[in-house]
Amino acid sequence: MPELPEIQTIARGLLQELRGRRILSFELLSKGAVEKGRGALSPAQIERALPGSVIQGVWRRGKMLCINIASPKYPLLHVCFHLKMSGRLVVRPTGEAPHKHTRILFRLTEGQNLHFADPRKFGYCRVMPPEAMERWPFFASLGPEPLEITEDAFVKLFDGRRGQVKSLLLDQHFLAGVGNIYADECLFRAGILPHAPASGVEEERLRALHGALQEVLLEAIDANGSSISDYRDAHGDSGAFQNDFRVYGKYGQPCRNCQTTLERRTVAGRTSTYCPTCQR
Repeated sequence: MPELPEIQTIARGLLQELRGRRILSFELLSKGAVEKGRGALSPAQIERALPGSVIQGVWRRGKMLCINIASPKYPLLHVCFHLKMSGRLVVRPTGEAPHKHTRILFRLTEGQNLHFADPRKFGYCRVMPPEAMERWPFFASLGPEPLEITEDAFVKLFDGRRGQVKSLLLDQHFLAGVGNIYADECLFRAGILPHAPASGVEEERLRALHGALQEVLLEAIDANGSSISDYRDAHGDSGAFQNDFRVYGKYGQPCRNCQTTLERRTVAGRTSTYCPTCQR
C-alpha cells in the first residue's frame, strides 16, 4: 500500500499538472469505485457537479489524497482517493485509451485526462463538501501528521501506551501515514526493536525515533517514494527509495552497520525485519 511519501509524491505531481484545469466530464467505469455514505455525493450527483469545475489544489492527509475543486454547484468539493493496495492516479493524453483496470476517468481541458486505475479494486473515490469531510469518521479519526508533529508532542503520544512500538506507528489513529516500509526503516535508524514495548522505550530514544522518522520520510519523498510492485507516480514513473532500504525486505542479509544477519518476526500482522544487534 502506498504510504506517506508515495502519496505526497503523487500529490506533488498532480498539483503541477492539474491546478487551474477544468473538468469536462466524470465517467464511472467500474461500479463500486465511488464510496457512498453520509454527506458524500452519489455517482449521479458527481456526474452533474463536476463538469465545468476548476481544480484548485491537491493535498494529502495520512495515506489519502484529495483534490480541491470549485464547482458551478458547490463553492468547494473534496475529491478524495484512498489508493489501498494497487490504486494509481495518472495523467494521460486525451487520445490514450483507458487501461483495462481504469475505474474512473476525469476528462480535462488542455488535452489531458486523469485516470484512477486499480487492478485489485480495493481503492475508492469519495466526493464531498468540507462540512461532510469534517463529519466523516475515517477522516476525523486520523492521528497527527509525522512531518508536522513536534518532538515533544511525539514523545507524549507514547505516554501510558502498552503496545509494541511498531504496532503504534502503524496505527493510523495514533499517527497518520506511516506503513510497514517506513516503520521498519525508521526503527532501524533509531536503534529500536519493532516489537519493543512502548512503555520500555526511554524518552531519549523516542526523541531519536522522531528524528529518524522525519529523516526517512523526507528522504523517501525526495526519491519520489518506493516502488515495490504497484506504485507509480502521477506520470507513471517508479520511485527510487527502495534502492536505499537498510532493513525492509532484507531478511537474511547482513546488517549494513554491524554485519549481523538481519532477522524478522511478525508485528501487528506485518513482517518486520530488524537487526538484533543494532536494535534493542
